[in-house]
Amino acid sequence: MTSVAQHPSRPRRGLAGRIPSPGFETFGGIFGFIYTFLAGNVMMALANAPLVLCLALVADPLAAWPFFLALSVTVPPSLAGLFASFQALNDDGAAARPVTSFLRGYRRGFRRAAPLGLAAVAVLLFLGVDLAIVQSMPAAAILLPVIMVAAAVTVSVAVMAVAGVVILPDAGLKSLLKASLYLSVKRWYLSLAMLVLLGIIASAALLQPVLGVALAPAPLLFVVWSNAAFAFSTALRTS
Repeated sequence: MTSVAQHPSRPRRGLAGRIPSPGFETFGGIFGFIYTFLAGNVMMALANAPLVLCLALVADPLAAWPFFLALSVTVPPSLAGLFASFQALNDDGAAARPVTSFLRGYRRGFRRAAPLGLAAVAVLLFLGVDLAIVQSMPAAAILLPVIMVAAAVTVSVAVMAVAGVVILPDAGLKSLLKASLYLSVKRWYLSLAMLVLLGIIASAALLQPVLGVALAPAPLLFVVWSNAAFAFSTALRTS
């Protein structure tokens, strides 16, 4: 009679054997993101202190939109600083120093980001006045969408160009504007996502200036930065 060999039962693996415990690098990476976001929000608030202060004091900022639009001229240089801290986080991980990276990016990018801010604010002021004028015109149904699209393209190109200031520090401003316009149109879905995220930040700042500026900008702008970096890197690889 043939005996059937019984396989020895395998030892049961504990929970620690099945689910690896997170290591120091995982916690360090999470802390790096949180610290960069918190520091970025603080630095953005400080760099745009007049805008934040006026938003907190004025009851109806939308009624004085030209004044607040003029104050937003400080935003592009501060975006360059924030994007520089994101790039440092991507390059150095948990070892990144977001405050130092912000200040360095602000200083290096100011020469090109500040003219971008001035030009974007001037164009948006012009379009805003046109928007108020054409509302009572017979051709308003045609002109209003054109003005809105022009304003959206202006914002997209300006933010994309500020990201290019950080990603391509040796590129000229004219070249960055051409590349930003091309990428904003070609990657229109990324531009649309950017405008949605910027709209959320603006809404949070209008509704709750202090709390909105303290919590909302950096995490959402990180997504904007990631999309812009992806668009530039893809364009550089295919060129």
